[in-house]
Amino acid sequence: MKRSRFVLSVLVMAGLALTIGFPARAADVIKVGVIGPMHFMQGKGHWDGATLAAEEINARGGLQVGKKKMKVELVKADSNEFLSVTDATSAMERLMTKDKVNFVVGGFRTEAVFAMQDIAMDYKKIFLGCGAAHPELCTRVGKDYERYKYWFRVTPTNSNYLVRVCLINLATVNGILKKELGIEKAKVAIVAEKAVWIDPMIKAIEDNVPKMGMEIVGIWRPSATATDVTAELTAVQRADAQIIFTIFSASVGITFARQAGELEIPAAFVGINVESQKDGFWSATQGKGNYAVSMNTFCRGVAFSDLTEPFIEKYIKRFGELPTYTAITYDAIRSNLGMAIEETGTLDAGKLIPVIAKSERVSVGAPKSKFDKNHDLVFGPGFSTGITTQWQDGKMVAWWPNGWEGVTYKGMVPYKVPPWMVKKYKR
Repeated sequence: MKRSRFVLSVLVMAGLALTIGFPARAADVIKVGVIGPMHFMQGKGHWDGATLAAEEINARGGLQVGKKKMKVELVKADSNEFLSVTDATSAMERLMTKDKVNFVVGGFRTEAVFAMQDIAMDYKKIFLGCGAAHPELCTRVGKDYERYKYWFRVTPTNSNYLVRVCLINLATVNGILKKELGIEKAKVAIVAEKAVWIDPMIKAIEDNVPKMGMEIVGIWRPSATATDVTAELTAVQRADAQIIFTIFSASVGITFARQAGELEIPAAFVGINVESQKDGFWSATQGKGNYAVSMNTFCRGVAFSDLTEPFIEKYIKRFGELPTYTAITYDAIRSNLGMAIEETGTLDAGKLIPVIAKSERVSVGAPKSKFDKNHDLVFGPGFSTGITTQWQDGKMVAWWPNGWEGVTYKGMVPYKVPPWMVKKYKR
């Protein structure tokens, strides 16, 4: 009898030790939720960039938090945000309640990120945005700092700056058409997917293009996931557009580039086509994506800082393809979060926020990364500018900035006008 009671006591004590031990081990892990559309290239970029950062941090034993090292544990959350805002909010709720993450990175589609942002704010969790461009995501911080101070936009620059760069690119291409083809007043067609983040961009383009000596001949808004844009392209061609201003963040960018190439639309491209930022674009367009243009972040042979090319090479070696801008989850975890955690020695959001807000970090995607008072990414020389790329003969190359405001990066090449446009307009 005594022996039985002794054995039972040992088992109870062992059970208690195990129960106590598990939380202790869990407490030595920093849980970072990575949320994005994981079945699309944008979410894949989120996850792969975060994976590379976590692997590098953990390979050196983790982050120094006070007197102990803590490893980073990633939690993948598929937001399915291209198709469902409800799915996105559910995914964020799970990160908060079930997974109990310490921080969140990611988010892409503005409509969904607004909702996900509010959930993260409800739980007072730092959310580093790595995809959505709408200015209001950060103006919320200025309007109600105590509620929204947990939000930072790490990438991209907001759509006001995106449109500014697009207009600079438009002016550059307009100048090329004047010089090379004698086109004095270019006709511009705007083809942009139906998405909230694009609305302020279109208004700015409409306001500025006439002031730049060009004429807008129409605006077309296909679905973000359209599989046929023949009707839009036919209308653009009938309007005799000489420049097509594209704004695409989803798969319609592949459809448009492929069909424009098949039809040999005699127009030059400017704008944004996120799908053209990835290596698979050429094969996805069946080799018809030549001359497609996009604002971009990464291109082989182009470096913003000493960190850029090593990051690109590590990423390609690890994942077999060029990173897209959503892969700046790498910087969000490695630099914005990681360095702030080691500087403060804590995971406490209240102590981390002022350090993140005031920091200037050398970045893989910019010479320096810095936030303004609304926790928005600072744009301009010396900070985030991005690049503009074009597909030329099956290869992605960069052609801007190439002397803008004194800014240039190695590897820049000239912009190319499609030969079928040259054939139509060359005198």
